[in-house]
Amino acid sequence: MDTAAMSSSVATLTQISSAAVTAGFLNTDWSPRDVPNGTVTRNVVLRTADSAAVIGSLYWRGKPETVVCVMHPREFMACHYLIPDIVESGCAAWSQGSRSVGNDLRLEHEVALFDVAAGLNFLRGQGFKKIVLLGNSGGASLYALYVQQSALEGPRRLARTPGGRPTKLDALEMPEIDGFIFVAPHPGQGLLLMGCIDPSVTDERDPLSVDSSLDVLDPKNGFAEPPGSSKYQPEFLERYRAAQSARVARLDAIAKDLIAARMDARKRSKDGSDEHLRRAGAHTPIMTVWRTDADPRCFDLSIDPSERAYGTLWGKDPRASNYGAVGFARNCTPEAWLSTWSGLSSNAALVKTAPSIQQPALLVEYTGDVSTFPSVAKDIFASIGSSQKSHIRVRGDHHGRALAKGEELGRNIAGAKVRDWLRERFAGTA
Repeated sequence: MDTAAMSSSVATLTQISSAAVTAGFLNTDWSPRDVPNGTVTRNVVLRTADSAAVIGSLYWRGKPETVVCVMHPREFMACHYLIPDIVESGCAAWSQGSRSVGNDLRLEHEVALFDVAAGLNFLRGQGFKKIVLLGNSGGASLYALYVQQSALEGPRRLARTPGGRPTKLDALEMPEIDGFIFVAPHPGQGLLLMGCIDPSVTDERDPLSVDSSLDVLDPKNGFAEPPGSSKYQPEFLERYRAAQSARVARLDAIAKDLIAARMDARKRSKDGSDEHLRRAGAHTPIMTVWRTDADPRCFDLSIDPSERAYGTLWGKDPRASNYGAVGFARNCTPEAWLSTWSGLSSNAALVKTAPSIQQPALLVEYTGDVSTFPSVAKDIFASIGSSQKSHIRVRGDHHGRALAKGEELGRNIAGAKVRDWLRERFAGTA
């Protein structure tokens, strides 16, 4: 890395508010003071090719040739728990925020690729010879979509989002990468939601509507009150999974109808004579999607068994997590639903993108993960196109926390594995 280039003119952030730290994905046990001695930290603001502003933090010591990038489409990652291990390996660490940090209301993954590209172009400009992407949780599907698109010539890239917007990816400068690390990846936000959306909803306008034959919380279907494990029969699970796909298809149809109505109003209001049509063409409706936390695997621990505990990413009370205000895809535009949360329409699905990853790859699976189950991790690993790939399993939950009191944090073990892998393949100084 050219250290002189590090002083190039990019706006510097004076401070990143602690209120922006998202619980779970960040290790609140460390601060920038806990990175290895001699580490330099630089916070920057970048302008994307489509004029959005995004933030990033660069950590390095010495003159590393390789930079490892950490990013999530909607989470704040500036204090990600693996940053100290990355720097310790001899690589620099780049932690980036997207334009949708803390709010996925309008998150379209095709647009977020402009954010990724801004960061990678900045890093190339700083003189780094090699770039490794580290995709943690939902960051994996964003980065894998980037790899897929960056490997294509402009005219072959996605021309439109699932909602119909032109992507303009054909003209985007997208530096190719040199390695990929998956940490607790799920198969993509849409496919993740496909597994946990509640198919017993009979009316999208009524969050309490229930088809009892598909209710995962009904004892007649095998539900048991926690902490005991439920027991669902194969016939119920088969109907449940089919109904989940059917509900996603209905939501896709709603999203597409909303977009079509807006575009029709715009077309019909071009002469400016109808004020109602002009307003309808400007209006972007918001979809409220209730009950998105009902994966049977989280309540019946015999399904795809692992070391996971009872409950979901959102908690151990299945009623509060499924019927409460907080949850995946709760509020989103029709375009964001189709691009990010639809398991049928989203392009950011590892089954579509991971085969494009030909670079050396490492997959870190946590054995107590409640969102990436053993069979899912196995399928993700099999889908990675690289012939130089490794899969390691570490005892810990989705966030790398210990599964039992007194145990070493899984994230510490994972950090050592990542550090060794980087040293073997990428560490070096200019």
